[in-house]
Amino acid sequence: MTKRAARVLRELRELPRTLHKDLMTSATDPNGRYEQPRWLDWRPVIMVPLVLLAVFLLVANTNQYTFELGTGLLLGLLLAGIQAVALVVTLYRPVPAWWTSVLVMVVVTPFAVNAGSGQLVFPREGITIPDRVAFPWNGAGIAVQAGVLFLLALRVRPRITAEALTITVLVGFACGAAVPWGDGPGPGVAAAVLLIAAVMGAALRGLAVARTRLVVQEELTAEERARRTLLEERNRIARELHDVVAHHMSVISIQAQVVPHLVDNPSDELRENVEGIRRNAVDALTELRRVLGVLRSEDPLPQAARHAPQPTLDRLDELIGNARGAGVEVTAGTTGKPRPLSPGVELSAFRIVQEALSNAMRHAPGARVRVEIGHGASEVTVRVTNTAPGRAVPPSPGAGHGLLGMRERAAMLGGEIVTGPTPDGGYEVAAILPAQPPAGHTAPADPAEDHR
Repeated sequence: MTKRAARVLRELRELPRTLHKDLMTSATDPNGRYEQPRWLDWRPVIMVPLVLLAVFLLVANTNQYTFELGTGLLLGLLLAGIQAVALVVTLYRPVPAWWTSVLVMVVVTPFAVNAGSGQLVFPREGITIPDRVAFPWNGAGIAVQAGVLFLLALRVRPRITAEALTITVLVGFACGAAVPWGDGPGPGVAAAVLLIAAVMGAALRGLAVARTRLVVQEELTAEERARRTLLEERNRIARELHDVVAHHMSVISIQAQVVPHLVDNPSDELRENVEGIRRNAVDALTELRRVLGVLRSEDPLPQAARHAPQPTLDRLDELIGNARGAGVEVTAGTTGKPRPLSPGVELSAFRIVQEALSNAMRHAPGARVRVEIGHGASEVTVRVTNTAPGRAVPPSPGAGHGLLGMRERAAMLGGEIVTGPTPDGGYEVAAILPAQPPAGHTAPADPAEDHR
């Protein structure tokens, strides 16, 4: 037995289980997923024309069942009403609604058989002809079945649509085998209409699924881009933090090595402790350099830029000068008495001003920018404000996550940052960073601050 034959036999054995899984369900979404197609958001709007169509088909089927098949008014109205309701309910429970429409067709079959066995007599003309009814698919019947299959195909996978179409056609042929076809559409026309309805519904569903997947992929791409941008900013912060910490560790190692030479007749215990301090500092510095090597292995910056000294607030005038050279009107001001700050605070303050100036040039062309640095008793305030753009703002090609990097820097130091638009249509970035003095430095007393 070939592999293809074995696979066909296996699929045939699994067919009952597959049909039971696909068609014996009352779930809202038979696909087994909780997300719904976007077009279902328009169900309240779709419901209006669908209900009007269902009322029209209700009248047509009631007329056929009552007067052509002889079911009686109440039973005919009930059966036609069930079909009309099934057409509407397909929007919410597609598989049960489809089963209901097929079941009504089966229930009506005995009435069609009895009606088809009679004769129509015209005494005046002297004509007697067999009573030929159009069953099971007259015009209204085809419309109901086609509508149900179309809405079903919009909701379920193509495999379920194919199964439902096949069962509908087979049941229709079986029910109509005992009833001669009247002047209504023939079985070939009916089957073609149902096939077209199912194929159209499946095609529209495939288009909607493709669009949904494209939107989801775009969202995932945007999230991945944002995550990558944030990770790159964190790596940059880690590199800069390493450079700051590595400097202090180097100083500790050198000072520990010098201590024994500053003491007359140092004891062995002192030498041992100082040597331990120096050794631990060297080990920590080695680990830091190893981490830096990993981070910088993917750094796109030039080799010279990777090992350049980290900027501080002393280079703020150079940064503002570069912005002015790019055509931006920038003013700067400083309040309070400047005092020595830790390298991390200096670096973060500089980077926040740098990013705020970049955002102003990118998102507010032609605006005036104001940079203010405030030195307080225990904090440093960085405030960058720009006015409304002087001309139309083009869409930004970047990922737009510079503010996240600012927040990362402020959070790293235990500070706070506030961003948002200003009443005049501009934008403001304000950060408060703790003014930690460098290690080993004692800030001189400021008499003016004692009276605050």
